[in-house]
Amino acid sequence: MVDKGIEKLIRRELAGFGGYAASKSPQTLEGKVDIPEEDIIKLDANENPYGCSPRVTHALADYTDINIYPDSWQIQLRHQLQGYIGVDMSHIVASAGSDQLIDLIMRLFLEPGDEVINCVPTFAMFRFFTDLCGGKVIEVKRDDNFTVDVAAVEKAITNKTKLIMLATPNNPTGTITPHGDILKILDTGVPVVVDEAYYEFTEETVAPLIGRYKNLMVLRTFSKWAGLAGLRVGYGMFPVKIADYLLRIKEPYCVNAAALVAVKESLEDVNYLMANVKTIIAERERLFSSLEAMEWLKPYPSQANFILCSVLRGSARELQQKLEERGILVRYFDQPLLEDSVRISIGRPEENDILVETLNELGEELYD
Repeated sequence: MVDKGIEKLIRRELAGFGGYAASKSPQTLEGKVDIPEEDIIKLDANENPYGCSPRVTHALADYTDINIYPDSWQIQLRHQLQGYIGVDMSHIVASAGSDQLIDLIMRLFLEPGDEVINCVPTFAMFRFFTDLCGGKVIEVKRDDNFTVDVAAVEKAITNKTKLIMLATPNNPTGTITPHGDILKILDTGVPVVVDEAYYEFTEETVAPLIGRYKNLMVLRTFSKWAGLAGLRVGYGMFPVKIADYLLRIKEPYCVNAAALVAVKESLEDVNYLMANVKTIIAERERLFSSLEAMEWLKPYPSQANFILCSVLRGSARELQQKLEERGILVRYFDQPLLEDSVRISIGRPEENDILVETLNELGEELYD
């Protein structure tokens, strides 16, 4: 009887909350496909196919202080990040993935009904956390090339606008927002979050502007370039006052001890990791050329570690299912502006070869 009316106590705006559609784990396909788990090719979550630095696995194997809480104030971690990014540690806050920082930023700025400008299509977690915090998403559509419409962003600003969200390179389109456009948006005075999760694949950044603009926040992650997605560690650069607030409202031990070890070893092995990044970039260009040769697919140029494709014949959902049956996981989209699209993460050369071969077979099977 107690549970009968429990939904009446749940926040009304979350009653229909759909959550986030995360990528599939190969384990979930057991018994559903005739491919052994170890042979599944996972190209649906923009993970690094080369994994982390060998230094990380060796250091974690020898780590003995798992029973000790990590430093809540992240002093050593922020100092290490300062050396890597060239921004003073007073501007830096780390977290369990950059997603957590998006959550914290929105908790800090949003009251129910406040507006967040979102340049769609873009990273789904921007809407996720806006909805979760009771904010209102104001969508500003990108153009046909997925470029941000700066004039439309400026026009969308009201006295309720608290944040403008920009991802560059943008996920899932892989497009860059030029510095000039970001500066125009910063000049509006509205707090701007620039998500640079794929920075290491472009080395284009607005981080040097931290401190010059009191409304600029920049986010990054170790998930993509350093292969630490499973350990969940990201960081952001903020005006000092905002950084101080975030340090106060974050969870005390949000970056776990294993992640701290992994970051330290990664930053001491940057050359190794960036060599892997260069390999991924080369593979991205090779895969793009192969996809471009398929008349039924339209790949979009990307500056990240994935390629977005429009499926010109048939449905993206059908293509995703056919690939899954063959042990290849990709992401498909069916929302406005991304109808019948798939996003393909860049794998190892041999994985990309299998993908291309399979796509050619499916093209003959489904569309010829």
